[in-house]
Parts: sequence; C-alpha cells; structure tokens
Amino acid sequence: MKRLLPLLAAGMASPAMAATGPFFSLRNTDFVVLLAFILFVLVLIYFKVPGMIGGLLDKRAAGIRAELEEARALREEAQTILASYERKQKEVAEQAAQIVEHAKTEAATAAEVAKQDLKDSIARRLAAAEDQIKSAENAAIREVKDRAVVVAVAAAKDIIAKNISAAEGNKLIDAAIGDVETKLH
Repeated sequence: MKRLLPLLAAGMASPAMAATGPFFSLRNTDFVVLLAFILFVLVLIYFKVPGMIGGLLDKRAAGIRAELEEARALREEAQTILASYERKQKEVAEQAAQIVEHAKTEAATAAEVAKQDLKDSIARRLAAAEDQIKSAENAAIREVKDRAVVVAVAAAKDIIAKNISAAEGNKLIDAAIGDVETKLH
C-alpha cells in the first residue's frame, strides 16, 4: 500500500508502468493476466464447458428447428383450412345465386299466374254482369209485355163493356168455351 500511494499521488498508474521489466516475470501484470486467462480456458476445457455450451446450443437449435417445423405444419394446416373455407364460401355464393334466380323465376311465374287469374276473374265478372243485364232486360221486357197485356185487356174490357150488350157477351163467352173444348180435345 505504501508503494501504491506515490503512484496514486502521481495521478494513477499508466499502462507503460505496468509493462516495465521482463515479460515472463510474475511482477509483469500482462504476463499474470495471460496466465490467468490460459488457466481459466484450461479449467473450462477440463470441466467440458465448451461441450456443454455446444450441447446447449445444439439443443436450442433442435428446439428452434422443432418450432419451425411446427410453425410450417400449422401454416400448411391454416392454408388447407383457408382453402376449404374459400371453397365453401364459393359454394354458398353459388347456392345463394341459384336461390335468388329460382326466387326470381318463381316470382315471375307467380306474377303471370296472378295476371291470368285477374284476367279470368275480370272476364267472369263481366260475363256475370252481362248475364245480369240480359236477365234485367228480359225481366223489363216481360214486365212491359205483361203491363201491355193488362192495359190491352183493361182497354178491351172498357171497349167491350161500352159496345157490347149482355146478350152479345153471353154469345161470345159460349163461342170461346166451344173453341176451348175443340182445342183441348
């Protein structure tokens, strides 16, 4: 320690001072450091540390290889699954297109059927209306004829009542009864 104090007072030991003197001397720090390093390397070799380090590195490399193989396998599996889903998506899209096309066809068919049903319904209603009109016309004509007969009979009755006497009426009644008998037998 007494020796170091003057060196420290001079402002730290310089590397030139450490290497002064013969190299193969234990007082030369460079030589001591070299010996310590060689001894350290020999101890490492004796305890097979480089082999252990190599084994650890090989083990680590094998682990990395295994992880890479697993990653490749997972990637291939993912690609297979993706391709499967893409194929399924394409099939579903085709089915959806077919369903839409079928729905359009059915809608068009249903529209045509509805149009035809509407036309048939209108035609039936028009025919029914025409039948009602003809029936109403026939009823009106019958009513007019019946009214005309009633009016004619009433007019004939008035005329006959004014122009024919009772004796002439009885003769006409007897003649009508005779006509009826001849026509019925």
